[in-house]
Amino acid sequence: MIDLLYIYIFVLAAFVGYEVISRVPVILHTPLMSGSNFVHGVVLVGSMWALAHASTPFQLVLGFLAVLLGAANAAGGYVVTERMLGMFAAKSDAKPAAKEA
Repeated sequence: MIDLLYIYIFVLAAFVGYEVISRVPVILHTPLMSGSNFVHGVVLVGSMWALAHASTPFQLVLGFLAVLLGAANAAGGYVVTERMLGMFAAKSDAKPAAKEA
């Protein structure tokens, strides 16, 4: 019975999350990405804490994967945010393209 409750909460959260994100104006996307990068950093710290307190091999593998995927997610979010901010830079601030040999 409790498992069904967790599934219900997950489906409800997914639906509400989709509805909220789909209505975000384009102009707010970059600040929201920066905020979500903060959340990814918190997830990374939590996964490192879980890995530090792991005791079985299964927990160690899961903790390692959590740290690896959390770090990739946070780094990728910062790269995407940087590229998006570059799109809004003034033309005079843009770096010239490197000439290929």
